[in-house]
Amino acid sequence: MKPTLRACAPTGGYWTARHAAERLEDRQLNTRAKSTDADSYADIACAGLEPLKTIGSRWPAIIGAVLTLAMIAGLGRALLGQGLAGLSRSVPHDPRFYLCFALLYMSPPTGDFVIFRRLWGIPLGGLVALIKKRIANEVVFGYSGDAYFYAWARARARMVASPFGAVKDVTILSAIAGNAVTLLLVAIALPLGRHLLTHDQFRTVLASAGVTLAISLPFLIFSRRVFSLPRARLWWVFGIHCLRLLCGSVLIAFAWHYALPGVPMGMWLFLAAGRLLVSRLPLVPNKDLLFANIAILLIGQDQALSELIAFTAAATLLVHVGLIVLFGIHAALTRMRA
Repeated sequence: MKPTLRACAPTGGYWTARHAAERLEDRQLNTRAKSTDADSYADIACAGLEPLKTIGSRWPAIIGAVLTLAMIAGLGRALLGQGLAGLSRSVPHDPRFYLCFALLYMSPPTGDFVIFRRLWGIPLGGLVALIKKRIANEVVFGYSGDAYFYAWARARARMVASPFGAVKDVTILSAIAGNAVTLLLVAIALPLGRHLLTHDQFRTVLASAGVTLAISLPFLIFSRRVFSLPRARLWWVFGIHCLRLLCGSVLIAFAWHYALPGVPMGMWLFLAAGRLLVSRLPLVPNKDLLFANIAILLIGQDQALSELIAFTAAATLLVHVGLIVLFGIHAALTRMRA
């Protein structure tokens, strides 16, 4: 029996060693397969960061072209309607009016540029897209400019992998900042200007202030589900928007003061706050008329003030037209050189 056991021992050892070698080889093959799968998943994930290059979608360019045409049509309609009437009347002669007006015009896109420069690191050329964003919001329909800017950022997927969250947060915070400043001005202005409003107008202002507060509350209550940016970054964006709104009110007050120097500066600041207040109220049917009536009651220069307000609106539209034409010429020349 012992020789048999000696003969079988090497044989059993041979098969055991062979089995161990096969198991080791299987483990190596599984490790290589897992490594290959991980590389494949990594390639798929990286491909997801360049959707435009992979899919070849052209919808951002189409949206940009459609909104550009809509901007041109809206500007033409506005200028041929009531804008040119303001330009045909008295024109301010003080050059400081135009300096303040230029700063006022550039304050919204500049504020947005500061925000997106920090969020994305966009180049100076992004300021052009932000100017177009402002024009589209004012002459096409509300938030169409934000759609245009999102398309602009989406077309630059290498610079911004997922622009929707940031554009959404900045747009919502802009509205909330406007509402917050409006409510602050309501609390300050109503006790001082209560005698300038009729009973129905006073009730409309109060109802509008309530609606403004109600619109903002859901975004504040469900902020964790609504916003994508970190909380510290959200507060910073909110502060930039509030600063932009306050600077705009001060700049238009200075511009009007240089156009009509007979009116005290403090009165213009009060009217600038009233202008921002009236522009944000949701239930007021004719905001420009309400603001003009309040301003005339405060200042008393009916014709001069009406012409100044009309000229300011017309000059804004004229700058819109000039910039759209310049941007179009620049884009055409760039394509020709390419």
